[in-house]
Amino acid sequence: MSSTPPVGGFNQQVIEDFRANNGAVGGFFAGKPVLILHNTGAKTGKQRLNPLVYATHNDRYVVAASKGGAPTHPDWFFNVRANPDVTVEVGTERFAAKATVIEDGPVRDELYVKLVAIMGQFAEYETKTDRRIPVIVLERADRRAKSTG
Repeated sequence: MSSTPPVGGFNQQVIEDFRANNGAVGGFFAGKPVLILHNTGAKTGKQRLNPLVYATHNDRYVVAASKGGAPTHPDWFFNVRANPDVTVEVGTERFAAKATVIEDGPVRDELYVKLVAIMGQFAEYETKTDRRIPVIVLERADRRAKSTG
């Protein structure tokens, strides 16, 4: 039995491409750094997978709950807010991480600019919605334990 939950459509294609090519993907995300975020459903408790473009900041991974500029946050955002213990796949590596949501302020803005520099569409997403697009910082659990222990 596979430990990977079923994922539909576009995301499934990106995940398959990611895993077949050691973290490199083609199509819309070609040439962009992509990770796979494993998160636990806030309502269902089921494991979910989401491929996301990321930036790095101080040995942490940064993603945005952009949903392409839609008026609502993506489902995975509510999952990580409710269950911040996640798993991250980057390249061929998989590790436990803690998700921290940053919804507003200068740190959020600084990190969002890093994402815009990697994928210009993030700037457009902000103009398409009235909501503030949250930034999520993913910190390795092993590093977090060392810094707090």
